[in-house]
Amino acid sequence: MKARQNPFRTERMLQVRYRLADEQWAGLLARCRQLNYFCAIIGPHGSGKTTLLEDLEPRLKALGFSIHFLQLTADNPGFAPGVLKKLFAELGPKKLILFDGAEQMSFLAWLWFRWRTRKAGGLLITTHRRGRLPTLWQCHTSAELLAEIGAELLGTTCDSVSMQASLLFQSHRGNLREALLEWYDLAGTAPMSSPYS
Repeated sequence: MKARQNPFRTERMLQVRYRLADEQWAGLLARCRQLNYFCAIIGPHGSGKTTLLEDLEPRLKALGFSIHFLQLTADNPGFAPGVLKKLFAELGPKKLILFDGAEQMSFLAWLWFRWRTRKAGGLLITTHRRGRLPTLWQCHTSAELLAEIGAELLGTTCDSVSMQASLLFQSHRGNLREALLEWYDLAGTAPMSSPYS
């Protein structure tokens, strides 16, 4: 199978968004407001933290906030020169910072960053553990969720992929991102006549 035909190719994976019902989104935004928009999305690797933070952005913009998105990763654990200086100079009550990967900062660097962002209208972060800011949402994964995503991408039923999803979920210890990357490889070798099971 060619990469552009793979149901788990990047362009299709980017269409998989965090799964919350309308009333859950309303509740999430209400809790965010209760926490004065200084809060954290927590969860293990591959549990959807980044996707949820991205999906919050347009909803927060609709409330009148200006958004500044920051991201650190294990591969890029530091900011480019001048990025934070420019950000700090622009902070105000209607400026929200969405910071993906706050766990990449050392404790002392985090304390400094938190102090420098005190004048922002809010700071929403993703991190692996509790403690840096009050918890807004804890992300969880399951083999059932993986099967649901896989079935959607493959255009089939959850029952037909539940066994494969369970094996991948266990193999990657609940990391859906890694499980889906392996599913991409597996789907690439599957017969074109089968949706892959």
